[in-house]
Amino acid sequence: MMFDFFWNLGSFIVALSILVAVHEYGHFWVARKAGVKVLRFSIGFGKPLFTWYDKMGTEYAISVIPLGGYVRMLDSRVDDVDENSIDKTLDSKSVYARMAVAAAGPAANFLFAIVALAIMYSVGVQNVKPVVGTVSESSIAQRAGILPGDALKRIGGEEVNSWQEVNFAVMSGLGEQRLEIKVVDANGQIAIRTLDVSNWKLDQKDVAPLASIGINPYRPDITTELAVIARDSAAERAQLQAQDVIVSFNQQGVTNWAHFVGLVQQAANQPSVLSVLRNGQEITLNVTPDGKELSDGQVIGYLGVVPKQKSWPEGYIETRQYGVFDSIVLGVQKTYALTALSFDMIGNLITGQVSVQNISGPVGIAVGAGDSVSYGLVAFLSFLALISVNLGVFNLLPLPMLDGGHLMYYLIELIRKKPVSEKTQELGYKLGAMMLLALTCFALFNDVSRL
Repeated sequence: MMFDFFWNLGSFIVALSILVAVHEYGHFWVARKAGVKVLRFSIGFGKPLFTWYDKMGTEYAISVIPLGGYVRMLDSRVDDVDENSIDKTLDSKSVYARMAVAAAGPAANFLFAIVALAIMYSVGVQNVKPVVGTVSESSIAQRAGILPGDALKRIGGEEVNSWQEVNFAVMSGLGEQRLEIKVVDANGQIAIRTLDVSNWKLDQKDVAPLASIGINPYRPDITTELAVIARDSAAERAQLQAQDVIVSFNQQGVTNWAHFVGLVQQAANQPSVLSVLRNGQEITLNVTPDGKELSDGQVIGYLGVVPKQKSWPEGYIETRQYGVFDSIVLGVQKTYALTALSFDMIGNLITGQVSVQNISGPVGIAVGAGDSVSYGLVAFLSFLALISVNLGVFNLLPLPMLDGGHLMYYLIELIRKKPVSEKTQELGYKLGAMMLLALTCFALFNDVSRL
């Protein structure tokens, strides 16, 4: 557990630092091109840990709190500026130049996502064929006639080749009346299934979009053979080993993995007897499952083991690798789709189609970063692209503390032919800061409740 914490924390800091550096460099680069003097470029907030200067006098800093960053520009409204430097201040530039500086941060995030995805596609993406495993009873999918063994080919107007693409396409159907899915059934016949999603909402905590409509992906059967023993777990203390095959738990024969999990969950903190088959011989071990408290107060037992899964059938896993030009085109298309989806999700949060319980914060991002690093370069690039797009979209929201808020003020200035008063801007910044703080606290609460 301690290793996982530091692994997730380190991955989070690396991922966030990359994305913040990209975002702030967008502001920095355009400001320099517009003739604005940049005083400081900081990754992180608070006291600087390391600083250095370039030949133009800009201070670069790595600061102690790695939760963002900023670019501080010369501005006569807050800085003492001599006559020789007045033309280098941000406020002396045209409205269009200031708008370009404000928009450059989000634009850099979108460009980074394109590059990250292009690299990912050129390296090669391994996908699991989207074949339905089971369909939940009385679900939207079951009423539409989706069957186990159906291979999903198109959702709405989007061709899908992986479960990630299926998830994004399904989420795009939020707020629609119907969603058409093209499938190839187990007999090789093409069919169109129409889902009635008129009353569909993502209003359940920790329930994936696919599961909420009743589709569960096909996965090879899980065996009762152990593959991984977690460190500092009840299983390790009981001296369980990888390749042990579960035979019985408290004298009850184990028929399958789900049965075994159920038995363990009922034995939280209770001394128990576990029989396993090891090297062809049955041995008995004493084990006390650890207790884990759920959000509803229920305590369940767990051992800290991962079972072995049977191999995937031939043809279910494919690796797609693209040339440079095709990778760039795909990067642009995917970034556009992610951006549109992010704006859709914001709209769905406002209308109530998506529950606010699905909002995630730094802890959720940290766990995602740690998981993606564990899966390798391609997964980490995909994660970085997704978070980069979300960061770009979030910063375009018309909140005074964000880039979108600055753009809103500049747009009002263009219409009114004069700047918004400093008093009004200051009030807006205070309200925006309060809203961002409340949103951050709410996201953190959601994150902690998931642990």
